Amino acid sequence: MITLPLFISGTEIGFIIFILVMVFGADKIPEIARGLGKGMKTIKNATNDIKTEITNSAEKHLDHGGGNNIKEEVSKVKDDIEEITGSIKRKP
Repeated sequence: MITLPLFISGTEIGFIIFILVMVFGADKIPEIARGLGKGMKTIKNATNDIKTEITNSAEKHLDHGGGNNIKEEVSKVKDDIEEITGSIKRKP
């Protein structure tokens, strides 16, 4: 018995295939499968393109001083916090 993540048994898969053959005919099923495959490939390529663009944009921003700018801002905030808390610190 084959179990998929959706917990569909082999009998249920066979029944679904039987219904598909009855509804679409044996001639149309390869065309439908081909179309679904092309659609999935297009979605996968689009997802990879988006990931690549985000990665390139982040690297470009960090390479052009974006990382240094962030470090400077963090350092300024840290200095401000130390200046404020310096007078509040408890003395041992």
